[in-house]
Amino acid sequence: MSDIPLDYASSGVDIDAEGKAVASLVGALSASVRQKGEFGAPVPLPGGFGGIIEFGDNRLALATDGVGSKLMIANKLRQYQSVGIDCVAMNVNDLLCVGAEPIAFVDYIAVPKTDPSTHAIIGASLAEACKRAKITLAGGETATLPGIVTELDLSGTALGWFPKGEEITGENLEVGDVLIGLPSSGIHSNGYTLVRAILDRSGDSLTEKVPFDSNHPNRTIERFAEGDITLGEVLLNPTRIYVNPLIDLIKACREGIGPCEVSDLKAMAHITGGGLSNLLRLHDRFGWHIDSPLPILPEFHWLAKNGSVNVKEMHRTFNMGMGMTIAVSKDVAESVESWLSEKLPGSRRIGYIHEDGRKVTHSNPEIVFEHY
Repeated sequence: MSDIPLDYASSGVDIDAEGKAVASLVGALSASVRQKGEFGAPVPLPGGFGGIIEFGDNRLALATDGVGSKLMIANKLRQYQSVGIDCVAMNVNDLLCVGAEPIAFVDYIAVPKTDPSTHAIIGASLAEACKRAKITLAGGETATLPGIVTELDLSGTALGWFPKGEEITGENLEVGDVLIGLPSSGIHSNGYTLVRAILDRSGDSLTEKVPFDSNHPNRTIERFAEGDITLGEVLLNPTRIYVNPLIDLIKACREGIGPCEVSDLKAMAHITGGGLSNLLRLHDRFGWHIDSPLPILPEFHWLAKNGSVNVKEMHRTFNMGMGMTIAVSKDVAESVESWLSEKLPGSRRIGYIHEDGRKVTHSNPEIVFEHY
């Protein structure tokens, strides 16, 4: 097995190039035809987790995303029980980051050839996902596109809402605010181009017993076969949906029965592509220090070892065991941490905000991010 270090860019995905491409796309878009004060008029959103539009005394939020190349593993194994959960999770988790309660979802499935049995499995997966996210599956579209797509692809769009003026964007962050991390259930749905490159190098089989101890106290592997847990089951473990506990927290705080005032909930970041650098999207001046990171899940150790991936690249590409982060006022941090850990065991304080430049630092000095 080669010991040449692998990274996301060499395996086919350049995060920096993607960022430039998105910026070019956004720069080419024309202004909205709907003006301020009208239903559907755009609302400025720092951070870019979803988009917000006016809707009378409320605001609507929209997010769109897909499962990505994780589907290539699902297609190879013909196992689709989790992919609907991944698709919904990637969207509703982004909505949470602006304080929006997800309420509805629509899906888009593209296939080279229609297969009713596969669609039934994906439909059941989407239904389970909407149950976990407490949302309505409002519709969808299936496109049969031979010659354009070679394997099944799945994406979707989620709709959420929040009362006017109660968005959570990071605008009110202050030095000393505390970061609380919520554990992930696995790799979630980012970095799978690199995962597949490492899988090819390792020679390990997706259908045989996982080549490491996959046990972890803060997650369960959702099985699709009997016997030993397989590597395929670990790699396809569905993305955690954070609607519960985060929407319950926001609602309780708005109603005055939570562990703090809603104004104490300063910012939230979905730790997806870009890893810890996602924190930089929440404020244009402050620094973020992770002094007590959540435990790294065992599959990330396996990926790093078999791909000779350095620690900074791992934290740039993967969530490393933390799927969401919430920043709260220092005075209420202990109460919020206790509240969240009861709902989602393993949630705890991981760091704090300081004024030493716009960068993310870590207890491991090799992990520093100064741009998203």
